[in-house]
Amino acid sequence: MKHGPELILVLNCGSSSIKFALFDAGVEPLPRLAEWSGKVSGIGAPQTLYRDSAGAAEELAADAEQPYHAALERIRARVVARLAGRGLRAVAHRVVHGGSKYSAPIRVDAAVLADLKSFIPLAPLHQPFALDAIEVLLEAVPQLPQVACFDTAFHHDVPQVEQMLALPYAAWERGLRRYGFHGLSYEYMSVVLEERFGAAARGRVIVAHLGSGASLCAMRGLRSVATTMGFSALDGLMMGTRCGALDPGAVLYMMEIEKLTLEQVGHVLYHESGLLGVSGVSADPPVLLAQEGREDATGERVRAALALYVRRIVREIGALTAILGGLDLLVFTAGVGEHSVELRRRICAELGFLGPLLDSAANERHGPLISAPDSRLLVGVEATNEEWIAARHAAAVTAASSQPG
Repeated sequence: MKHGPELILVLNCGSSSIKFALFDAGVEPLPRLAEWSGKVSGIGAPQTLYRDSAGAAEELAADAEQPYHAALERIRARVVARLAGRGLRAVAHRVVHGGSKYSAPIRVDAAVLADLKSFIPLAPLHQPFALDAIEVLLEAVPQLPQVACFDTAFHHDVPQVEQMLALPYAAWERGLRRYGFHGLSYEYMSVVLEERFGAAARGRVIVAHLGSGASLCAMRGLRSVATTMGFSALDGLMMGTRCGALDPGAVLYMMEIEKLTLEQVGHVLYHESGLLGVSGVSADPPVLLAQEGREDATGERVRAALALYVRRIVREIGALTAILGGLDLLVFTAGVGEHSVELRRRICAELGFLGPLLDSAANERHGPLISAPDSRLLVGVEATNEEWIAARHAAAVTAASSQPG
């Protein structure tokens, strides 16, 4: 890839997918809409699909030995073709965990990469794959700046009482603490919500990032003051396949009484729990909503899964409201939050004590404001834009590094 000042590539790597976006860094301010974007999904599965915003769609040939590298190579080839002689200023990566050491975006070299690899046990579903992409590019194009943008960074300044775990103090000193995640999404909300809602966005706000992973963030003055995810991305809300907050005694029981190994327990908590585990059908809320009317044992489990999903969200909104001392604005974002009319309705119905009244037509249109004029609580829907936040950070980091002295 040609190195130059014009474009910034963003890579958002998960365990089975890679999202990518290309931003024009030659325009000030950096455009929020990517010039080009896409996704490779189903990596490691029998069918791996590539799609982009230019209309390209194709199935990638399976590579049993290195399926992830094959996906990265296809993206690289498409990016090179898209550049058409223009240069890349940098590649920005969403890196889930920065540990206690990294609280701001940073250009990655071999030493930083080694540090980030030590955090893999804290985010095993995401961390290794982002680092794999970084390592491949470091070897192939060492002169190309790569910037790691951390999902934990937005929560770095929450009060200590929100960071601490009730473990021996030595655990705190070793870095065992509540970090919080989905920070790039919440950082975007800290930018866009004031534009959308004015002064209310600087008040007492809860953002619900509801996707395959899910968390809530309480914000005051557009800064994080508390969040539901903690030491790992297992904590907090019930998710697609992750359990969320769990009595640690249940883990001890599975290991001592049911004789599950550490690896087996980890697989259960990350891959076999949440909506999928309770329903036995799917981790995808739209699939479950379509089947909850069944009059059989499957329908009963689906209804139980959805009820528990909503209840856990409502419980945590109540807890964060107590920390904030009230609530002025509730915002839904991410895949489920942005697109599920019915789950937004159910969540708000169970939050009756806060006085949210939805405008049904606005909810059907997915916002941006879905609360009725006489609602005591503003309720909104806002699409997140993690890629733009990452691109903006990469532009700032590379601009700073190019300054003399």
